[in-house]
Amino acid sequence: MEISIQEYYQQGRPLPLIDVRSPGEFAQGHIPGAVNIPLFDNEERARVGTVYKQQSREKAIALGYELVAPKLRWYVEEAAKVAQGGPLVVHCWRGGMRSQSFAQHLRDNGFKQVQTITGGYKAYRTLVLDTFTRDWSLHILGGYTGSGKTHVIERLMELGHQAVDLEGLAHHKGSAFGAIGQTPQPSSEQFNNDLFEQWRHFDIRKPVWLEDESCNIGKVNIAIPLFQRMRAAPVFFLDVPREVRAVLLAREYAFKDVAPLKAAVARISKRLGGLVTQQCMDLLDARDFYEVALLTLHYYDKTYRRGLSMRDAAKVTVLPAKTTDSLENTELLLKEAAKADFAV
Repeated sequence: MEISIQEYYQQGRPLPLIDVRSPGEFAQGHIPGAVNIPLFDNEERARVGTVYKQQSREKAIALGYELVAPKLRWYVEEAAKVAQGGPLVVHCWRGGMRSQSFAQHLRDNGFKQVQTITGGYKAYRTLVLDTFTRDWSLHILGGYTGSGKTHVIERLMELGHQAVDLEGLAHHKGSAFGAIGQTPQPSSEQFNNDLFEQWRHFDIRKPVWLEDESCNIGKVNIAIPLFQRMRAAPVFFLDVPREVRAVLLAREYAFKDVAPLKAAVARISKRLGGLVTQQCMDLLDARDFYEVALLTLHYYDKTYRRGLSMRDAAKVTVLPAKTTDSLENTELLLKEAAKADFAV
């Protein structure tokens, strides 16, 4: 039995999902919550593909059967752990032979309810990207580096507003210093999958709050349809004094090991200039994080102003803020958004 990816999500609670693609395919991007039980490992998949291209489809299928035969029992055992006695959904790349064969093998071994996703992971990816092309009402939270924007986004989420911490999903804070203290970044594909997992619960009649970002956050790229909508959306700009922002940054980047901070300064040394770069290095040796923040903010503020100038000035609302306190700034943000006659 087949179901569409839309039908899969229309269930009150999505059923356990098995992804039978290779580990490499799964690592590149997968449906959040899916469990990988690969029909072929990476090397086996490559071998089958080579035979398919260089010899024939029939010989590739024969090789495939030869490779899976020793693992038939393992497939059943692993699937049983996922199913826990209940129904299962299986998918591969395009809903073809891999998922169909795997599902039939489970049925032949006592699994009573096994469905496959029509179009497989490819259909899922189409759904992800199509979702971001819809006519969402986006509200963009802007502000210079160190304004505490992420904390405001988190506060909006706590208050029940539709908001997403893009930098949290990307495992990166969006600057030369952004990877410090973070876990490895996901692929761009997986980032957008994880974003969709939150987004699919949103009501299109209500606004979605996002932090102002460039098209990439570290090495992760925001889906083009979404980024285009972000650039056209209204911006609420928290204008916090540089000295106040430097205090926040000094607190958040006061790491015992300053080597990663020095490496980050070195990456932007051409923009800082030789003198400022050396000053930052000396200040890091002295653990004077506040002064380092002040020096680097001159560069980051200039860069952000340049980006902001490219937006429609009529869609930018400046919010003078005296603090980086997330509660106070969230209240200010929602008050000003209401004044701007946007639904919040």
